[in-house]
Amino acid sequence: MCRSIKTLRPPAMPEEATEADIRAAALQYVRKVSGFRAPAAHNQEVFERAVEAVAQATAELLDGLEIRGAAARQAS
Repeated sequence: MCRSIKTLRPPAMPEEATEADIRAAALQYVRKVSGFRAPAAHNQEVFERAVEAVAQATAELLDGLEIRGAAARQAS
């Protein structure tokens, strides 16, 4: 897929992903899927809606993930 989208969960990312991190990943994903770095004016609204939807789904995913052994790794 898109190599510039980084993993946003521990241990790949030591701290919790910020809203900006999540939005940046969502933007990269929508750019890759649409094939547009910046959409034309007539596509701007649907492009932004897609970024917001992907960002929301990403935040829900990260909030719901259970990283087993994470507490043991953080204590080390």
